[in-house]
Amino acid sequence: MPIKAPRGTYDILPPDSRKWQAMEQSLKRVAHIYGYEEIRTPVFEHTELFERGVGEGTDIVSKEMYTFFDKSGRSLTLRPEMTASCARALIEHSAHTGLLPLKWFYCGPMFRYDRPQSGRYRQFHQFGAEVFGSSSPLVDAEVLMMVVRMLQSIGLTEYLLHINSVGCPSCRDSYRQELLDFINPIVNDLCPDCRQRSRANPLRVLDCKESRCHEAIKGHPRLLDHLCSGCARHYQRVRDTLTRQGICFEHDDRLVRGLDYYTNTAFEIHIPGIGAQSAVGGGGRYNGLVKAIEGPDLPGIGFALGLERLLLALEKQDSALPGKRDLEVFVAVMEAEYEDEAVTILQQLRDAGIVADKDYLERKARAQLKYADKSGAALVLFVGADEVKQGFVTVRNMINKEQTAILRTGLIPAITRLLHHNEEAQAQ
Repeated sequence: MPIKAPRGTYDILPPDSRKWQAMEQSLKRVAHIYGYEEIRTPVFEHTELFERGVGEGTDIVSKEMYTFFDKSGRSLTLRPEMTASCARALIEHSAHTGLLPLKWFYCGPMFRYDRPQSGRYRQFHQFGAEVFGSSSPLVDAEVLMMVVRMLQSIGLTEYLLHINSVGCPSCRDSYRQELLDFINPIVNDLCPDCRQRSRANPLRVLDCKESRCHEAIKGHPRLLDHLCSGCARHYQRVRDTLTRQGICFEHDDRLVRGLDYYTNTAFEIHIPGIGAQSAVGGGGRYNGLVKAIEGPDLPGIGFALGLERLLLALEKQDSALPGKRDLEVFVAVMEAEYEDEAVTILQQLRDAGIVADKDYLERKARAQLKYADKSGAALVLFVGADEVKQGFVTVRNMINKEQTAILRTGLIPAITRLLHHNEEAQAQ
C-alpha cells in the first residue's frame, strides 16, 4: 500500500502551483502598495499563546488545534492562525518601540483539525495583514479598501463585504446579558455546539452556520443598539469613509467572528455560489490582544484570506489565473554531437533573464518540436550541423510559425525583440 498524504492535506503540483504563485504575487503587490512589509513566524508556537490570545472558549482552541508535547515536555501547537503569532513577535522583538503604526503581511500554512470539505483542509493557507499602533477608524477603512483591492487584483468581481461592530468589552457586557436572556428560553432549539456556546460565549451563537440556529434566534437583540458612544462614532466613521470611497458593504448584525480578541469593526468577505461556507476571509480590530499576552496596551486590526477558498471562488466565477508554463525559448538539438553547443546557448539565454529549456531525453527533432509546443514555448531554437558550422541558429516562432536564421553574435538582442513582438501581437 503506497503512503498517501494525511487526510485533510494535499499536494500542489504544476500547473496548479503556477496559479498559486500568480495569486500570491498579486496579493503581495497590493500589500506593498499600501505600505505593508512581510513577516514570517514559526509554524508552531507555545500552546499558551493561542489559549490566551485566541481564547480558551473558542472552537479553535477547544476543538481544532494540533497540540503536542516535545521531548522536553513543552506543549506546542501548530499555528491555527497568525494574528496571535504576529502579536507575540511584536512583543518579543520590541517592534512597537519603532515607527508606528506597524504594517505587516504574511502568507503561509495554518493547521486546524476539522472535517475536510470543499475548499477547507486541515493544512490550509492564508494571506493576511496586521496593523499595530493605531485605533483610528480610518485605518479600519483602509484595511477594508485594501482587501477589496486584493480581490479585484486576482480577478474576483462578485463578492460581498459584510461588516459589523462588536463594540468594546464595556458594550458587550451589557449586551451579553440581554442576549443570554433571549437565548435561554430557546436553548433547546439550538444545535449542540450552540447550547455549549450559549454558556461560555453567547455571542458565538449569532455566528453559527446551522440553519436551525438561524431560525431559532430570529429577532435577537442587536449589538448595534448597545454600542457605547465612542464605539458608535468609530463604526459610523468607518461606514462613512467606505461610502465616500465607493466601497459597497452590507451591515450584518449576526457577524461577530469566532475569536475572543475582536473589538469594534469586524468583517467578512463572502462569495456567492461556492456553497454554504461562503466566507473566503475576514478579520477585524483587536485592541486588547497585545495586552492580553503581556505586551503593551497597543491597538491592532487585521484580516486573513483563505487561499484555497479564493481559488475555488475564481473557478466558480470562471476567472482564470495564469496556469500555463511561461517557457519563452526551447533549444532543440538536431544531433547528439552538438549537445554542448546547445547547453552553451541555453546558458546564455538564462544569463540574459530569458526563461529557456532543452530536451534531456534524446528525443528526435520532430518529438522535440512537439514537446516545445506542449510546454508553451514561444520560440524554438534549432542547433544542428549547419548552424554550428556557419555561426547561426534557426529560430521558429511558435506563434506565427515563421522561421528565420539569426547570427550567434546577435542572438540575445534578436531573441528579446522576437519575444517582445509576440507579446505585443497577443495583447492586440
